[in-house]
Amino acid sequence: MSPGPLDIVRPAYGRASLTELLPSALAVLGVPAAPDALGLTARLDGVRRIAVLVVDGLGSYQIPLATPHAPTLADVTPVITDLTSVFPSATPAGLTSIGAGAAPGAHGLLAFTVNVPGTDRVLNHTQWWDDPDPEVWQPVPSRLAVARAAGVAVTMVSRPEYAGTGLTLAAWRGGDYRAAPDVDALVAGMLDGLADGRRALVVGYHPTVDMAGHRFGVDSPEWRAAISEFDGLLARLVEGLPADTALLVTADHGQLDVPGEGRYDVDADPRLSAGLRLVAGEPRVRYLHTLRGARDDVVAAWREVLGGDAWVAPREEVVEAGWFGPVPEAHLGRIGDVVVISHGLSAVLATAREPETVAKLVAYHGSYTATEMMVPLIVVRAV
Repeated sequence: MSPGPLDIVRPAYGRASLTELLPSALAVLGVPAAPDALGLTARLDGVRRIAVLVVDGLGSYQIPLATPHAPTLADVTPVITDLTSVFPSATPAGLTSIGAGAAPGAHGLLAFTVNVPGTDRVLNHTQWWDDPDPEVWQPVPSRLAVARAAGVAVTMVSRPEYAGTGLTLAAWRGGDYRAAPDVDALVAGMLDGLADGRRALVVGYHPTVDMAGHRFGVDSPEWRAAISEFDGLLARLVEGLPADTALLVTADHGQLDVPGEGRYDVDADPRLSAGLRLVAGEPRVRYLHTLRGARDDVVAAWREVLGGDAWVAPREEVVEAGWFGPVPEAHLGRIGDVVVISHGLSAVLATAREPETVAKLVAYHGSYTATEMMVPLIVVRAV
Protein backbone atom coordinates (compact mmCIF):
# COMPACT_ATOMS: atom_id res chain seq x y z
CA MET A 1 0.00 0.00 0.00
CA SER A 2 1.35 3.44 -0.92
CA PRO A 3 1.91 5.85 1.97
CA GLY A 4 -0.44 8.77 2.41
CA PRO A 5 0.79 12.13 1.10
CA LEU A 6 1.82 13.37 4.55
CA ASP A 7 3.06 10.04 5.95
CA ILE A 8 6.72 9.88 6.92
CA VAL A 9 8.94 8.04 4.42
CA ARG A 10 12.50 6.95 5.20
CA PRO A 11 15.14 7.19 2.47
CA ALA A 12 15.76 3.74 0.96
CA TYR A 13 19.54 4.12 0.92
CA GLY A 14 21.24 1.11 -0.63
CA ARG A 15 18.01 -0.27 -2.10
CA ALA A 16 15.84 2.18 -4.00
CA SER A 17 16.86 5.79 -3.46
CA LEU A 18 18.37 8.42 -5.72
CA THR A 19 21.81 7.28 -4.59
CA GLU A 20 21.38 4.03 -6.54
CA LEU A 21 20.39 5.59 -9.86
CA LEU A 22 23.73 6.30 -11.52
CA PRO A 23 25.55 3.26 -10.12
CA SER A 24 22.81 1.08 -11.62
CA ALA A 25 23.03 2.95 -14.93
CA LEU A 26 26.81 2.47 -14.94
CA ALA A 27 26.30 -1.25 -14.38
CA VAL A 28 24.20 -1.36 -17.57
CA LEU A 29 27.06 0.35 -19.41
CA GLY A 30 29.55 -2.25 -18.19
CA VAL A 31 31.46 -0.04 -15.77
CA PRO A 32 33.40 -2.36 -13.43
CA ALA A 33 32.28 -2.69 -9.80
CA ALA A 34 29.13 -0.59 -10.35
CA PRO A 35 26.38 -2.07 -8.15
CA ASP A 36 22.96 -2.48 -9.73
CA ALA A 37 20.62 -2.21 -6.77
CA LEU A 38 17.77 -1.11 -9.07
CA GLY A 39 18.08 -4.15 -11.34
CA LEU A 40 18.44 -2.11 -14.51
CA THR A 41 20.75 -4.56 -16.26
CA ALA A 42 17.93 -7.10 -16.50
CA ARG A 43 15.57 -4.50 -17.97
CA LEU A 44 18.09 -2.88 -20.32
CA ASP A 45 20.02 -5.77 -21.82
CA GLY A 46 21.86 -4.59 -24.93
CA VAL A 47 21.69 -0.88 -24.02
CA ARG A 48 25.00 0.94 -24.61
CA ARG A 49 23.87 4.53 -24.20
CA ILE A 50 21.85 6.05 -21.37
CA ALA A 51 20.27 9.48 -20.99
CA VAL A 52 19.19 10.58 -17.51
CA LEU A 53 16.78 13.52 -17.25
CA VAL A 54 16.36 15.06 -13.79
CA VAL A 55 13.14 17.10 -13.58
CA ASP A 56 13.46 19.28 -10.52
CA GLY A 57 10.38 19.11 -8.31
CA LEU A 58 8.31 16.49 -10.17
CA GLY A 59 7.63 14.05 -7.34
CA SER A 60 5.54 10.90 -7.62
CA TYR A 61 2.58 12.56 -5.90
CA GLN A 62 2.55 15.28 -8.57
CA ILE A 63 2.27 12.76 -11.44
CA PRO A 64 -1.57 12.40 -11.25
CA LEU A 65 -1.86 16.20 -11.31
CA ALA A 66 0.55 16.42 -14.24
CA THR A 67 -0.74 13.76 -16.62
CA PRO A 68 -3.91 15.66 -17.72
CA HIS A 69 -1.55 18.29 -19.14
CA ALA A 70 1.16 15.90 -20.31
CA PRO A 71 0.08 13.25 -22.86
CA THR A 72 3.56 11.80 -23.30
CA LEU A 73 3.98 11.47 -19.54
CA ALA A 74 0.54 9.82 -19.40
CA ASP A 75 1.67 7.31 -22.03
CA VAL A 76 4.69 6.23 -19.97
CA THR A 77 3.01 6.12 -16.56
CA PRO A 78 2.64 2.30 -16.78
CA VAL A 79 6.46 2.04 -16.67
CA ILE A 80 6.91 4.38 -13.70
CA THR A 81 8.33 2.92 -10.51
CA ASP A 82 9.13 4.85 -7.36
CA LEU A 83 12.39 5.74 -5.69
CA THR A 84 12.88 7.74 -2.54
CA SER A 85 14.67 11.01 -2.43
CA VAL A 86 17.29 11.60 0.23
CA PHE A 87 17.06 13.51 3.49
CA PRO A 88 16.69 16.39 3.49
CA SER A 89 14.67 16.35 0.28
CA ALA A 90 16.38 19.52 -0.90
CA THR A 91 17.80 20.20 -4.36
CA PRO A 92 21.51 20.45 -3.39
CA ALA A 93 21.27 17.23 -1.37
CA GLY A 94 19.27 15.39 -4.05
CA LEU A 95 21.31 16.42 -7.08
CA THR A 96 24.59 15.66 -5.36
CA SER A 97 23.28 12.31 -4.16
CA ILE A 98 22.45 11.42 -7.77
CA GLY A 99 25.78 12.60 -9.13
CA ALA A 100 27.94 11.16 -6.37
CA GLY A 101 25.89 8.02 -5.85
CA ALA A 102 26.12 8.69 -2.12
CA ALA A 103 23.84 9.81 0.72
CA PRO A 104 24.03 13.39 2.05
CA GLY A 105 25.97 12.40 5.15
CA ALA A 106 28.82 11.19 2.95
CA HIS A 107 28.89 13.96 0.35
CA GLY A 108 28.20 16.76 2.82
CA LEU A 109 25.65 18.92 0.98
CA LEU A 110 23.26 18.51 3.87
CA ALA A 111 20.71 21.24 3.12
CA PHE A 112 19.94 24.23 0.94
CA THR A 113 21.97 26.37 3.35
CA VAL A 114 24.45 25.22 6.00
CA ASN A 115 26.81 26.79 8.48
CA VAL A 116 30.46 26.59 7.47
CA PRO A 117 31.92 25.04 10.65
CA GLY A 118 34.21 27.28 12.63
CA THR A 119 32.69 30.45 11.15
CA ASP A 120 29.52 32.52 11.33
CA ARG A 121 28.97 32.07 7.60
CA VAL A 122 25.84 30.44 6.21
CA LEU A 123 26.64 28.89 2.81
CA ASN A 124 23.86 28.87 0.22
CA HIS A 125 24.64 25.91 -2.02
CA THR A 126 22.87 27.52 -5.00
CA GLN A 127 24.96 30.70 -4.74
CA TRP A 128 28.36 29.10 -4.30
CA TRP A 129 31.45 29.17 -6.47
CA ASP A 130 34.92 28.28 -5.20
CA ASP A 131 34.82 29.05 -1.46
CA PRO A 132 34.88 26.49 0.01
CA ASP A 133 36.60 24.42 -2.70
CA PRO A 134 33.86 22.13 -4.10
CA GLU A 135 36.17 19.12 -4.32
CA VAL A 136 37.08 19.50 -0.65
CA TRP A 137 33.59 20.39 0.56
CA GLN A 138 32.17 17.42 -1.39
CA PRO A 139 34.86 14.70 -1.27
CA VAL A 140 33.04 11.77 -2.96
CA PRO A 141 34.08 11.15 -6.59
CA SER A 142 31.20 11.73 -8.98
CA ARG A 143 29.76 8.78 -10.88
CA LEU A 144 30.33 10.82 -14.05
CA ALA A 145 34.07 10.76 -13.41
CA VAL A 146 33.93 7.03 -12.66
CA ALA A 147 32.12 6.40 -15.95
CA ARG A 148 34.61 8.49 -17.92
CA ALA A 149 37.54 6.64 -16.36
CA ALA A 150 35.94 3.41 -17.63
CA GLY A 151 35.81 4.70 -21.19
CA VAL A 152 32.24 5.99 -21.28
CA ALA A 153 31.59 9.30 -23.06
CA VAL A 154 29.99 11.57 -20.43
CA THR A 155 28.02 14.78 -20.97
CA MET A 156 26.16 17.05 -18.54
CA VAL A 157 23.54 19.37 -20.08
CA SER A 158 22.15 22.19 -17.97
CA ARG A 159 21.61 25.94 -17.81
CA PRO A 160 24.54 28.21 -18.74
CA GLU A 161 24.31 30.07 -15.43
CA TYR A 162 25.05 26.83 -13.56
CA ALA A 163 28.32 26.15 -15.41
CA GLY A 164 31.28 26.08 -13.04
CA THR A 165 29.27 26.70 -9.87
CA GLY A 166 30.12 24.93 -6.65
CA LEU A 167 26.93 22.88 -6.80
CA THR A 168 27.59 21.79 -10.38
CA LEU A 169 31.14 20.75 -9.54
CA ALA A 170 29.99 18.98 -6.37
CA ALA A 171 27.30 17.01 -8.16
CA TRP A 172 28.42 16.58 -11.76
CA ARG A 173 32.19 17.02 -12.07
CA GLY A 174 33.83 14.62 -14.49
CA GLY A 175 31.69 15.13 -17.59
CA ASP A 176 31.74 17.56 -20.50
CA TYR A 177 29.41 20.46 -19.67
CA ARG A 178 27.05 21.66 -22.39
CA ALA A 179 25.11 24.85 -21.71
CA ALA A 180 21.40 24.73 -22.59
CA PRO A 181 19.52 28.01 -22.05
CA ASP A 182 16.15 26.59 -23.10
CA VAL A 183 14.26 23.39 -23.81
CA ASP A 184 15.36 23.25 -27.44
CA ALA A 185 19.01 23.40 -26.42
CA LEU A 186 18.46 20.83 -23.68
CA VAL A 187 16.97 18.34 -26.18
CA ALA A 188 19.71 19.02 -28.70
CA GLY A 189 22.48 18.73 -26.13
CA MET A 190 21.22 15.47 -24.71
CA LEU A 191 20.67 13.85 -28.11
CA ASP A 192 24.04 15.08 -29.40
CA GLY A 193 25.72 13.45 -26.41
CA LEU A 194 24.24 10.12 -27.52
CA ALA A 195 24.88 10.49 -31.24
CA ASP A 196 28.30 9.04 -32.03
CA GLY A 197 27.61 5.40 -31.20
CA ARG A 198 30.06 5.02 -28.32
CA ARG A 199 29.06 3.92 -24.86
CA ALA A 200 27.62 7.10 -23.43
CA LEU A 201 26.05 8.61 -20.33
CA VAL A 202 24.22 11.92 -20.71
CA VAL A 203 22.63 13.74 -17.78
CA GLY A 204 20.19 16.59 -18.36
CA TYR A 205 18.69 18.92 -15.75
CA HIS A 206 15.34 20.71 -16.16
CA PRO A 207 14.45 23.26 -13.41
CA THR A 208 11.23 24.98 -14.44
CA VAL A 209 8.64 22.68 -12.82
CA ASP A 210 10.25 23.31 -9.44
CA MET A 211 10.43 27.04 -10.07
CA ALA A 212 6.76 27.26 -11.00
CA GLY A 213 5.69 25.24 -7.98
CA HIS A 214 7.70 27.39 -5.59
CA ARG A 215 6.42 30.68 -6.95
CA PHE A 216 2.82 29.86 -7.83
CA GLY A 217 1.93 26.56 -6.17
CA VAL A 218 1.52 22.97 -7.29
CA ASP A 219 -1.26 22.60 -9.92
CA SER A 220 -1.43 26.36 -10.50
CA PRO A 221 -1.85 27.51 -14.13
CA GLU A 222 1.84 28.39 -14.20
CA TRP A 223 2.77 24.95 -12.87
CA ARG A 224 0.58 23.28 -15.49
CA ALA A 225 2.32 25.32 -18.20
CA ALA A 226 5.68 24.15 -16.90
CA ILE A 227 4.41 20.56 -16.97
CA SER A 228 3.31 20.99 -20.59
CA GLU A 229 6.76 22.34 -21.46
CA PHE A 230 8.39 19.34 -19.79
CA ASP A 231 6.07 16.98 -21.65
CA GLY A 232 7.19 18.43 -24.97
CA LEU A 233 10.79 17.89 -23.89
CA LEU A 234 10.01 14.31 -22.92
CA ALA A 235 8.29 13.60 -26.23
CA ARG A 236 11.21 14.89 -28.27
CA LEU A 237 13.73 12.90 -26.25
CA VAL A 238 11.73 9.68 -26.57
CA GLU A 239 11.31 10.20 -30.32
CA GLY A 240 14.98 11.05 -30.83
CA LEU A 241 16.60 8.21 -28.89
CA PRO A 242 19.12 6.29 -31.02
CA ALA A 243 19.00 2.51 -31.11
CA ASP A 244 20.55 0.69 -28.11
CA THR A 245 19.67 3.68 -25.90
CA ALA A 246 17.50 4.11 -22.82
CA LEU A 247 16.08 7.22 -21.20
CA LEU A 248 15.74 7.39 -17.41
CA VAL A 249 13.60 10.21 -16.01
CA THR A 250 13.47 11.07 -12.34
CA ALA A 251 13.24 14.01 -9.93
CA ASP A 252 15.19 15.18 -6.91
CA HIS A 253 12.09 15.65 -4.72
CA GLY A 254 8.40 16.54 -4.74
CA GLN A 255 6.67 19.67 -3.45
CA LEU A 256 3.70 20.71 -1.35
CA ASP A 257 1.92 24.00 -0.79
CA VAL A 258 2.16 25.40 2.75
CA PRO A 259 -0.74 27.67 3.82
CA GLY A 260 -0.18 30.84 5.78
CA GLU A 261 -1.58 29.38 8.99
CA GLY A 262 1.09 26.66 8.96
CA ARG A 263 4.02 29.08 8.87
CA TYR A 264 6.12 29.95 11.90
CA ASP A 265 8.70 32.75 11.90
CA VAL A 266 11.76 32.33 14.09
CA ASP A 267 12.45 36.07 13.82
CA ALA A 268 8.95 37.14 14.88
CA ASP A 269 8.68 34.98 18.00
CA PRO A 270 11.12 35.65 20.86
CA ARG A 271 10.48 32.15 22.20
CA LEU A 272 11.99 30.72 19.00
CA SER A 273 14.86 33.18 18.56
CA ALA A 274 16.16 32.90 22.13
CA GLY A 275 19.47 31.08 22.45
CA LEU A 276 20.25 30.97 18.73
CA ARG A 277 23.56 31.83 17.10
CA LEU A 278 22.69 30.92 13.51
CA VAL A 279 19.74 29.52 11.57
CA ALA A 280 20.33 27.44 8.42
CA GLY A 281 18.61 24.68 6.46
CA GLU A 282 15.33 25.59 4.74
CA PRO A 283 11.72 26.20 5.82
CA ARG A 284 10.82 22.50 5.99
CA VAL A 285 14.03 21.40 7.76
CA ARG A 286 15.78 23.90 10.00
CA TYR A 287 19.26 23.64 11.49
CA LEU A 288 19.55 25.68 14.68
CA HIS A 289 23.06 26.53 15.85
CA THR A 290 22.76 27.49 19.50
CA LEU A 291 24.72 29.64 21.88
CA ARG A 292 26.94 27.79 24.33
CA GLY A 293 24.84 25.97 26.92
CA ALA A 294 21.51 26.88 25.28
CA ARG A 295 20.77 23.72 23.30
CA ASP A 296 18.43 22.00 25.75
CA ASP A 297 16.47 25.20 26.39
CA VAL A 298 16.10 25.71 22.62
CA VAL A 299 14.81 22.15 22.18
CA ALA A 300 12.27 22.64 24.96
CA ALA A 301 11.05 26.01 23.68
CA TRP A 302 10.67 24.85 20.07
CA ARG A 303 8.83 21.71 21.12
CA GLU A 304 6.41 23.78 23.14
CA VAL A 305 5.74 26.31 20.36
CA LEU A 306 5.59 23.92 17.38
CA GLY A 307 3.95 20.99 19.15
CA GLY A 308 2.91 18.33 16.65
CA ASP A 309 3.88 20.45 13.66
CA ALA A 310 7.51 19.32 13.80
CA TRP A 311 10.01 16.86 15.17
CA VAL A 312 12.48 18.90 17.22
CA ALA A 313 15.57 16.94 18.24
CA PRO A 314 19.25 17.32 19.05
CA ARG A 315 21.53 16.65 16.09
CA GLU A 316 22.83 13.39 17.55
CA GLU A 317 19.35 11.90 17.68
CA VAL A 318 18.62 12.61 14.01
CA VAL A 319 22.07 11.41 12.88
CA GLU A 320 21.84 8.20 14.89
CA ALA A 321 18.41 7.50 13.39
CA GLY A 322 20.11 7.27 9.99
CA TRP A 323 18.25 10.00 8.11
CA PHE A 324 21.39 11.36 6.45
CA GLY A 325 23.14 8.02 6.02
CA PRO A 326 26.48 7.72 7.86
CA VAL A 327 27.88 11.16 8.68
CA PRO A 328 31.67 11.50 9.07
CA GLU A 329 33.05 13.75 11.78
CA ALA A 330 34.05 16.36 9.19
CA HIS A 331 30.42 16.91 8.17
CA LEU A 332 28.68 16.88 11.56
CA GLY A 333 29.18 20.58 12.17
CA ARG A 334 27.21 21.41 9.04
CA ILE A 335 24.08 20.12 10.79
CA GLY A 336 22.66 22.36 13.51
CA ASP A 337 22.90 21.58 17.19
CA VAL A 338 19.12 21.22 16.94
CA VAL A 339 17.20 19.90 13.92
CA VAL A 340 13.58 20.93 13.28
CA ILE A 341 11.73 18.77 10.73
CA SER A 342 8.29 20.03 9.73
CA HIS A 343 5.30 17.69 9.71
CA GLY A 344 2.09 18.09 7.75
CA LEU A 345 1.64 21.48 6.08
CA SER A 346 3.95 23.56 8.25
CA ALA A 347 7.18 25.46 7.71
CA VAL A 348 9.59 27.64 9.69
CA LEU A 349 10.56 30.97 8.14
CA ALA A 350 13.49 33.17 9.11
CA THR A 351 12.38 36.51 7.70
CA ALA A 352 15.18 38.62 9.18
CA ARG A 353 17.93 36.23 8.06
CA GLU A 354 16.90 35.14 4.58
CA PRO A 355 15.82 36.89 1.36
CA GLU A 356 12.20 38.02 1.47
CA THR A 357 11.47 35.82 -1.53
CA VAL A 358 11.74 32.72 0.68
CA ALA A 359 8.70 33.74 2.74
CA LYS A 360 6.74 34.55 -0.43
CA LEU A 361 7.04 31.04 -1.88
CA VAL A 362 3.87 28.99 -2.14
CA ALA A 363 5.31 25.45 -2.28
CA TYR A 364 8.22 24.05 -0.30
CA HIS A 365 10.08 20.77 0.18
CA GLY A 366 12.90 19.35 2.27
CA SER A 367 11.09 17.27 4.87
CA TYR A 368 10.30 13.55 4.97
CA THR A 369 6.66 13.38 3.93
CA ALA A 370 5.78 11.05 1.08
CA THR A 371 4.84 14.01 -1.11
CA GLU A 372 8.38 15.36 -0.78
CA MET A 373 10.26 12.06 -0.62
CA MET A 374 8.74 9.85 -3.32
CA VAL A 375 10.08 10.41 -6.83
CA PRO A 376 9.35 8.60 -10.10
CA LEU A 377 11.73 6.51 -12.13
CA ILE A 378 10.62 6.30 -15.74
CA VAL A 379 12.57 3.88 -17.93
CA VAL A 380 12.06 4.16 -21.70
CA ARG A 381 13.97 2.09 -24.27
CA ALA A 382 14.45 3.28 -27.83
CA VAL A 383 11.99 1.67 -30.22
